[in-house]
Amino acid sequence: MREWLRVLHRANPALFWTGWLNVGLATLALLLLPLDQRHVTGLLVWLKPLKFSLSIIAFAWTLGWLLADLPAVAQRSVRRLSLGVAGSMGVEQAIIFLQAARGTTSHYNDASLLDGLLFAAMGIFIMLNTAMTIWALYLVWRHRPHGPAGYVWGVRLGLLVFVVGSVMGGMMIGLKQHTVGAPDGGPGLPGLGWSTRAGDLRAAHFLGMHALQALPLLGWALSRWVPRRAALLAWAGTALYAGAVGGLFALAMAGRPLWAR
Repeated sequence: MREWLRVLHRANPALFWTGWLNVGLATLALLLLPLDQRHVTGLLVWLKPLKFSLSIIAFAWTLGWLLADLPAVAQRSVRRLSLGVAGSMGVEQAIIFLQAARGTTSHYNDASLLDGLLFAAMGIFIMLNTAMTIWALYLVWRHRPHGPAGYVWGVRLGLLVFVVGSVMGGMMIGLKQHTVGAPDGGPGLPGLGWSTRAGDLRAAHFLGMHALQALPLLGWALSRWVPRRAALLAWAGTALYAGAVGGLFALAMAGRPLWAR
């Protein structure tokens, strides 16, 4: 792990430090979790900042590592888009933590002028981050990443499914909630909060976003186990994974929970 982080620091300082900043924020949220018993949409107020911090750690470090495999000709673009991602994540986390400290929700909140302005600012930087990931997607398809064929297709297809998952996040912003068929809040899965009484778009969004880790890892494993068929199987694995994302999305849009109780 130490060697992995040392290489990441050399290859992509912006995303390296973005990850470490969120390690600190996750630690802060974890410390505040048992001390602050306020609830927002049925969950402890510091649970959401904790989850977002952990998610951004995984996103920033994975993206930095994957883009480091691009050839030198693409690295100038990588540096620019990495700064855009780092800035976007910084603004989003600042708003999430500010709103948690105020005891209110950060997303879909227009209860006051300040809440509306903060949510609008968050939406702008979420769109910027999506644009940066689309740029990254273009780069990995335009320039072949270093590595065997199965891994290369895992990277390309993982970023593609990740972008689809990001678009689902945009849909939730448009709907101004993540629950379909009921208001946000109420009974949810422990730790995750996904609704157990109505559809919840966060399940499909979550699975789509973590294609960034799952599909490159699958491609890497296939390249070691079955090198001659790795590329074909990476496509097949992506089809199954995308089908699961689509199934969760359809389930949510039908107003049905992932797990009813």
